[in-house]
Amino acid sequence: MTATIYSCAPKPYATTNKVYRQQAKQYASVLRVQPAPVPAAGAPTAVNWIGTTNFNMRKPNYVIIHHTAQGSCDTTFNTFTLPRTQVSAHYVVCSDGTINHMLNDYLRAWHAGLSKWGNVTDMNSCSIGIELDNNGLVPFQPQQINSLLVLLDSLKHRFNIPAANFIGHGDIAPSRKVDPSAYFPWQQLAEKGFGLWYGDTSKIILPGDFNSKQALRIVGYDTRDTTAAIKAFKRHFIPADSTTGINLDEGERKILFSLMEQSE
Repeated sequence: MTATIYSCAPKPYATTNKVYRQQAKQYASVLRVQPAPVPAAGAPTAVNWIGTTNFNMRKPNYVIIHHTAQGSCDTTFNTFTLPRTQVSAHYVVCSDGTINHMLNDYLRAWHAGLSKWGNVTDMNSCSIGIELDNNGLVPFQPQQINSLLVLLDSLKHRFNIPAANFIGHGDIAPSRKVDPSAYFPWQQLAEKGFGLWYGDTSKIILPGDFNSKQALRIVGYDTRDTTAAIKAFKRHFIPADSTTGINLDEGERKILFSLMEQSE
């Protein structure tokens, strides 16, 4: 996909695009280097290098969705092209639905930060980051969500990403982040196969020993801060109740139980 630039200048990002190409070239040169012998005291050194013929590129297995919390796509582009910010994402989807592909999907963007999902503690190394132009205080534009769905469908099929692995920044960093906000239409995404959801939970009978904290952990949440994990869970799956209290009523626990069963 080609990045769309909102500026009067003909090539406003020519300088940073040149830096991108230079960095990509440097990494490509690293990949071409033949593996060197491993020095080990007391162990014989291989006489000949033997390169395996069975390998490919490592691929992303998660998609992390964010909102930019900035005023415009231009502001986000500026943020992602300043080295001092130390932040980036693979894609930025503007409010009008324009998809901007800013980094090769196989390269590691800096979007997740300090985060955890299940047993994974380096989400940047195994995920694609998608930023949506939204300040977190208003609903997302229909055309923006439509473009996001097209993009997610492409990524899901290209990298064979499981439905459960489409999650939010606030899910993987519950004590630090809240994006995408409670306005984000997770149910709409789940109905298309991007993320988990739940059906009619009225007939669920909770086991007597059901433990909400353990269930949150099974779904993937980092429960070292249980309050933050519960808030993140509500923001994602029960947005109408995401700002009220930190306790889970029976109906909410049934929702959690349903998601836990899908995650086991």
